[in-house]
Amino acid sequence: MMDHAHDLASVRDASDRLLNAVASWDDAAVTEPSRLPGWTRGHVLAHLARNADALVNVLEGRPMYVSAEARNADIERDAARPLAAHLADLRESAARFQEAGAVPADWSRTVELRGGVTDSAARLPFRRWVEVELHHVDLGAGYELEDLPTEFVEREIAFLAERFAGHQDVPAIDLVTDRGRVGGTGGGAAGGPVTVEGSTADLLGWLSGRRDGSALTVKGGALPTLPSL
Repeated sequence: MMDHAHDLASVRDASDRLLNAVASWDDAAVTEPSRLPGWTRGHVLAHLARNADALVNVLEGRPMYVSAEARNADIERDAARPLAAHLADLRESAARFQEAGAVPADWSRTVELRGGVTDSAARLPFRRWVEVELHHVDLGAGYELEDLPTEFVEREIAFLAERFAGHQDVPAIDLVTDRGRVGGTGGGAAGGPVTVEGSTADLLGWLSGRRDGSALTVKGGALPTLPSL
């Protein structure tokens, strides 16, 4: 069962880590490339701020974004801002998300995200936690997958495994770490089961599209190609 209050606290801690790291930059650092193709660090920061507001919209019963075009335009508009503007926006949008999360509500209700995706309201704080942690890594500023909190890594591996479960293009996959099997995914395509083994950081990197899987050990076939998230 999702503990939204616990996850809201985890989001706050992750946001503080990111803000403390970014606060040491200068304006030039904002314009440097991120690890996401075609995006500068400023694009990542702008996306994080607008994502916080988008999840507030969801919590308060509004559409997540006006449109995909408006979402993209907002990120492009804000990406090249000076560092101080990014920091203020990140702090203020993070506070708005925390305030919306503190309002008494029916956390068991179903909410709608982008593209018609639905989920429990109780999972929204975890989804925000994912955004903050993984995009902190995407900034390429010394925070790596190995630095992520253990609880977060384990839960995000399980969450991504759930997303790929039964996918028509993914064969059955067993996910294994040095502690043993941690889950399975796929199963909608022919072949398998394929065993994919490695560190939790490398498994998360592969499942989230942030590492190519070359550090993983594969048994029972070739490393499957995962669809984009």
